[in-house]
Order: sequence, then C-alpha cells, then structure tokens
Amino acid sequence: MLQLSEEFVSGTARLRIDAHGASTTQHVLDDLSFLNYRLASVVTSAEITCAKPDIVWYLESTKKSIRYVDNALVLEGEWYQGELQKIIVSMMALRMEEVGLHPFHSSALRYRDRTIMFMSGEANHGKTMSQIEGSRRGALVVSTETTVTDENGLVVMGTKTTFLRKRAKGTERSDIPDARQGASKFFGGAVEDAFLTYDKSSNIDLVILPAIDGNFDTQVVEMLQFEKEYQTYHSLINYHGLHQLLAPELPMPIIDTDEMRFKRAGFCHRFAQKPYYLIRAANPKQLIDEVEKLL
Repeated sequence: MLQLSEEFVSGTARLRIDAHGASTTQHVLDDLSFLNYRLASVVTSAEITCAKPDIVWYLESTKKSIRYVDNALVLEGEWYQGELQKIIVSMMALRMEEVGLHPFHSSALRYRDRTIMFMSGEANHGKTMSQIEGSRRGALVVSTETTVTDENGLVVMGTKTTFLRKRAKGTERSDIPDARQGASKFFGGAVEDAFLTYDKSSNIDLVILPAIDGNFDTQVVEMLQFEKEYQTYHSLINYHGLHQLLAPELPMPIIDTDEMRFKRAGFCHRFAQKPYYLIRAANPKQLIDEVEKLL
C-alpha cells in the first residue's frame, strides 16, 4: 500500500520518494538540516510532479536491503534517519547534475569584489577554517560547506551554516572531532555563525586548494590544468556516496553512469580554466594573508 509520496526540491531539481507500508509517516525525514548543510537548499513538497519515483521504500519488509534498478533506488526494511539522509543526498546530487546544477564540496567568500572558492578537492584541509578567517576580515559568506553552480560556473546557491551541529542515527562518527573545537583553537575562542552573507549570483574569480598544516613552510603554487580538473572532479563526486558504507554489509549502490561521468569531466574542464592555487600554511591567518596577495 502506498503510504506516502513526497518530493525533495533543490532549485529546478526534484526527487520523488514513495513509501509503502501500513504505518503512518508524515515525512520521510524528520529534519532537513543535514540536506541543507550538504546541498545548500532543499525543501519538501507534497505536490508530485515526477512521473515515477526515484526512491521506492518498502517499510514493512523484514530484511533490510538496497538496490538500484531502472534508474531508481529500492529500499526495504528499517532505515535510520542518518542513513536515509546520505541516500537522499546522493540521489538529489545526481538529479541536480541532470538539470545543470553542480554542488562543489567547498566554501566560498565574496572579498574585495571577488568571489573566492576554497575547494576541498581530494582532501579536506582547511576550507572551513579559511572561510572563518576570511569572514573575520570582513568577507561575505557565499557558502560554507557546499557551493552550487550552474553549467556556466556561476554560483546560484550555497550553504550558510558553518558547522553541522548534530548527527542523526546512522551517521555517528567517533573519528571526526568537533570542528568547533578546532576553530576555537585556531581563533582563541568560540566561533559562531554570525557572519554576513552574500546571496547574489556571481562568477568564481579564484579557486584555492587550502592545505593547513603546521609541519611545512608556507607555499603558494599555481596549479596546472590536469591537477585543477582532478581536484575539481573529486569535489563534485563527493556527493555521490560511492565511498559510503550505509549500514553493515550494505554499500551505496552505483548510481553514476558513464554518460554522466564524461559530462561531469567536461564541466570540470570548462570550470578549471580559471586560476587555481594550492596554498599551504600553518594556520588560517597565514593562508588568508597569501590569498590577499593574489587579489
């Protein structure tokens, strides 16, 4: 029995979820804060516009399983909220790409009339701390965790919350320290999200790959074309969940296609025509000092 049909909406991208079962559920997710942190802007809609579901969930099944069939994810059994969050992020990112929206794992600032992206790339070594330091110097926040661009590389939306403050069941991670504690060590006290924001569409003028590491001397290197595209590709596929183990013995199914991968690589090639720099520094202050020299 179809118990619930609901759509998640981000920009012009829509994702439909059908839940089947006897129990009553008002919404698939109790809280959208994780989705908004990871994808910049997501709302739910009871209006069904998609011809068929992207995710089908059979709640009453006794065995927990997940599979990808005919361009849709099929879930069976009990799935925790955190697990569902990760699944929906991956499928929503795919639908976003299909309509020309590209979520980057990055932060971005509007500073001195330029838009600067701090790209996570293959590693994650300072995009948030760089954003905080820039904001403390008067830069406006374009994004904190995710920057979404269109096909032309123009920013259309971005996450505005600096820290993810809670993790739902199914996403617990004892190996990831509280980022607020790290920020307080760098900045000498608590860091809140009271930063001014920049909500207009803008071109990205400069891409920085931050590497905050006190074991090395400060280094500023203009990146070559291949490494620019390589790091950009890593930033984009961060959302597809192919590295995710959702639950014991249940990895995220492969939802990507060769067609989408080549299309994404083509976007990376076009986007990476802009200047990119690797900046290695001991702390966020030194890193932003070097960014200011590039402006």
